[in-house]
Amino acid sequence: MSDVVETTVRLVNLLTPGERRGREYAGEPTGQELAAALAVTGSQYPEHLPDDAEVTELRAITGRLYTVFAAVEDGDLDRACATANEVMADTRAMPVLSRHGDEPWHLHFHAPDARWAPSWGAPMATSLAMVLGNATAERLGICSADRCDRVFADTSRNGTRRFCSTACQNRVKAAAFRARRREEA
Repeated sequence: MSDVVETTVRLVNLLTPGERRGREYAGEPTGQELAAALAVTGSQYPEHLPDDAEVTELRAITGRLYTVFAAVEDGDLDRACATANEVMADTRAMPVLSRHGDEPWHLHFHAPDARWAPSWGAPMATSLAMVLGNATAERLGICSADRCDRVFADTSRNGTRRFCSTACQNRVKAAAFRARRREEA
């Protein structure tokens, strides 16, 4: 899976409220926290500190992308694909070859004149569409741990990932171990 899918997972988890690793999660990073997360991606906007309106707009997009993961988890590929298509249309996703300064030509999936949030949303929706359009669609999921609803893209060799992180996997295993010990006692 691509780096863009990994970025999509990272941003959906960062901007979507719910539960994370057994605790409530507000999904409201500051503009600075969001900029730091985006810088990790090698963003074309590493210096851009998004304002509240931009963060709100991107949060709305990632909320819709969360429903793509939820639909796959529910076995509803039609709904997942329809949602991805809607987000691509709304963000005006389109392949465009682009060049910045002395950099080589490279592919973007947003309109050259796109605002900040759609310039992130378009490639994220496109990356999920690319996963949905092939045999790896079932590798998108939501964490199976209690009190965690973070998304993941399974890049494991055997495609059996069930958790968003090792922390959640370990939490579930430790709880199962404690339950077995109580039964034995």
